[in-house]
Amino acid sequence: MHTVWKGAISFGLVHVPVKMFSATEDKDISMKYIHKTCGSPISYVRRCPSCEKDVDWEEISKGYEYEKGRYVLFEKQELEQLSAQVERTITILDFVDLKDIDPIYFQKTYYLSPDQAGSNAYLLLLEAMKQTGKIGIAKIAIRSKSSLAAIRVMEGCLAIETIFYPDEIRPISQVPNLPEAAGVNDKELGMAKVLIEQLSTPFEPSKYTDDYRESLMNLIQHKVAGEEISLAPAKPENNVIDLMAALQASIEAVKPIATDPGPAVKKPRAKRGAPAASAKDDLTGAPKAAPKPKRQSASKAKKTIS
Repeated sequence: MHTVWKGAISFGLVHVPVKMFSATEDKDISMKYIHKTCGSPISYVRRCPSCEKDVDWEEISKGYEYEKGRYVLFEKQELEQLSAQVERTITILDFVDLKDIDPIYFQKTYYLSPDQAGSNAYLLLLEAMKQTGKIGIAKIAIRSKSSLAAIRVMEGCLAIETIFYPDEIRPISQVPNLPEAAGVNDKELGMAKVLIEQLSTPFEPSKYTDDYRESLMNLIQHKVAGEEISLAPAKPENNVIDLMAALQASIEAVKPIATDPGPAVKKPRAKRGAPAASAKDDLTGAPKAAPKPKRQSASKAKKTIS
């Protein structure tokens, strides 16, 4: 892994030298803009519209537009000096519970490893956080960008996740067309809960794949091989207006893939002569157990089971 940051974690008077590595990678397929006429990639130039000429990096500085068309300029050294005091230290401000942080705050995850002779302090912080179940809220500056961060334990490793500042989260009140609080149909709610239960499963990240990326890579390989490409027409959208019908159809669709019916529930024995319950009486569609034969010897039963 490539080191993207090097510094130390600071909590109280304790310093833990660490190196930072990116925990994720962007696997989007990169494409370039190509001139159709000659097949050459299009280049982008830094051009000044006032001077009508191309500009080298040495002639460029950063500027903040404080009024329309008016800028205050900053040299690279000024901005570097501004962040020099904090960019090499991850300062833990508080320890909190992970469940108290809404996922909307999280940005990007990095792994942290001990640097130089910092193994003892690293293990101490890791074990203390593991046993207390707490995560650290810290401040960090990466590439001159100041961020809040959450430090937590992941499988014997300290991980740090940059998080947004509160004023960077847009308020929900700005979201248009949110429905007003109102009662819902009890029967529809019951069916929706059944559907959620049938689709509920432990989280297994390995079973989720990027279908678009796989299809695009397959298309690229066919084009490289010079094969004819014929794309299937788009499937017509199934606009179900009846919500009850949509719920029922969804429940029926997931029945075959149900693998764990859950713990068996002991039901009261039906009275002799009473008609058998229909499978339709069960909202989940689970079939009823077949009635036991009235007369069957133990040896015959054993032979049937084997």
